[in-house]
Amino acid sequence: MKPIIRIENLSKQYRLGTVGTGTLRNDLKRWWCRIRGLEDPFLKIGETNIRSCKGESEYVWALKDINLEVNKGEVLGIIGKNGAGKSTLLKILSRVTGPTTGRIDYNGRIGSLLEVGTGFHPELTGRENIFLNGAILGMTKAEIHGKLDEIIDFSGCERYIDTPVKRYSSGMMVRLGFAVAAHLEPEILVVDEVLAVGDAEFQKKAIGKMQDVSKNEGRTVLFVSHNMASVKNLCTKGVLFENGRLKMLDAVDKVIDAYLMVQTDRSSVYCPDDNIVKRIEARQIRDRIQMSLIYESPSTVKQPSFGFVIYDNYDSPITGTNPLQAGVTDFGPPRKTGRVDVLLSSPCLANGTYPVSVWFHDGNAFGNHVFKMEKCLYLKVYEMNHSQISVNPAAVGHIVPECSWSFKESQPEINLESGNR
Repeated sequence: MKPIIRIENLSKQYRLGTVGTGTLRNDLKRWWCRIRGLEDPFLKIGETNIRSCKGESEYVWALKDINLEVNKGEVLGIIGKNGAGKSTLLKILSRVTGPTTGRIDYNGRIGSLLEVGTGFHPELTGRENIFLNGAILGMTKAEIHGKLDEIIDFSGCERYIDTPVKRYSSGMMVRLGFAVAAHLEPEILVVDEVLAVGDAEFQKKAIGKMQDVSKNEGRTVLFVSHNMASVKNLCTKGVLFENGRLKMLDAVDKVIDAYLMVQTDRSSVYCPDDNIVKRIEARQIRDRIQMSLIYESPSTVKQPSFGFVIYDNYDSPITGTNPLQAGVTDFGPPRKTGRVDVLLSSPCLANGTYPVSVWFHDGNAFGNHVFKMEKCLYLKVYEMNHSQISVNPAAVGHIVPECSWSFKESQPEINLESGNR
């Protein structure tokens, strides 16, 4: 079957801080090479697009040597860190910008929703913008009229449809923009993260619509999102981008796992000196999970309440507890510096890597969290022999684990029991 989108050796280079090469002489040199069919001399200069590092070159590759084919009716999830090249690819596909090298061939009309208000004229009303977008997609006025009521109803903006869109909220603009893109029958629908602006009801409706147009109408959807649950529910295949390069193309579950593993190298974390909490750690010890925390407080802590929540890869809480919830009454003597250990004897976790959020406070004195870090640790779980049947963590709710707590003086380092596999 011939793919509906074929991307060959696609690259996009940017020069930081300036447009063009920076001088008329170099611009003319680039133009002269191009009309003679020679390689652009400035493409030989460039660095990998790593946004967190300061580079030595003025040139960066937002995309580099991308080869990809997408079949008709496929829902392709495109994931990766910020700056990985996802949006650049969609902008080239939507002809917002052009490639530096390579090409994209596609068969059919493209409906794009790249950012809030994409393709809308702010002075025109919502109704007028529907006709404008339809005309851009090559539809006749009669065809747009036939879909008009359906678009307005889906957007939920009927009361404001004759109001200029510059007065719409960002959520209303996304609602109308997605309704137009999805209902004007483009063969390829491109959606870049904007659904996160909408409310929960609209996100559910939008994902249902994308599933419908792909399965029942055979249209192709390219979906960029940082919400792994949405990507998993909607997409059949996934693409992972890293530093402007295509790192992986596979089934969506495998791609999500690979993406999450890139970020999961922290089983322990040291906190800044001005924090009460100095170090936290999570690790597997045979068939149990141990969490540990060291604190130094300017005042005496009577009930060192170290709470945590373990999440699955789709940001749903699986299990978690704290001493007060577990009914602990013996916290040991009050102290300013200490260590809290908790051993989970029945975590019921399948193999995988789990984000962990932690907080700390004096359950008796402070009342509020004096320390809180979201998804600061990643717990790597290997094969366990559970005393009860193992369950899939993605399929269960928040389980309160069986655990034991210990409170003692802090040590220079946390020396956990050996046996971590």
